[in-house]
Amino acid sequence: MPEKQQLFDPKPVLDLIANIEADLQRLKGLVEQQVEKFDPANPHNKAPDGKLTEEGVECCYRLFDEGKSRYSVAQQMKISFAAATHRFNTWRKMGGPKRQKTLLG
Repeated sequence: MPEKQQLFDPKPVLDLIANIEADLQRLKGLVEQQVEKFDPANPHNKAPDGKLTEEGVECCYRLFDEGKSRYSVAQQMKISFAAATHRFNTWRKMGGPKRQKTLLG
């Protein structure tokens, strides 16, 4: 009986999967850098009128995500304790640490 020929060579498929996995790891690294890059003292966190910008609000929420207290957030963000309390209550209503995070610019 003649030998059966293999229908397809798995090596190119496995190589392709390895390349895709490597690309995904690089992409994940880039996205993680963006997500982790926040600075409570960044001037872009506040608008000229002193209110928090979208980035400032997200930064505030991320501090709460880390378990920081309202007092700590107020100090780090250079906002009043009342403003930190307002943001804390909004953060809780949005699901606390399970809320949908937004990317920071």
